[in-house]
Amino acid sequence: MSVCDAAFDQQDAEVVCRELDCGAPVQVLGAAAFDKGDTQMWTQEIQCRGNESQIHLCSTSPSVKSNCSQEQNIGLLCA
Repeated sequence: MSVCDAAFDQQDAEVVCRELDCGAPVQVLGAAAFDKGDTQMWTQEIQCRGNESQIHLCSTSPSVKSNCSQEQNIGLLCA
């Protein structure tokens, strides 16, 4: 699933890299840095504390980002 780059931060990156078992986050890239993709978009704002083992364990904002498109999926480099 793609994640919208709106409000994606270092804590969110920590959780994603941990879940993928690919080291610490090196750089968060926005605006479809690796192409826009064609997967389903997770449009809720993710609010991780940084210690969760998987991104679905993070809380999300109650509002859905209806203006988020595939061109705004997050790009993330892990060590």
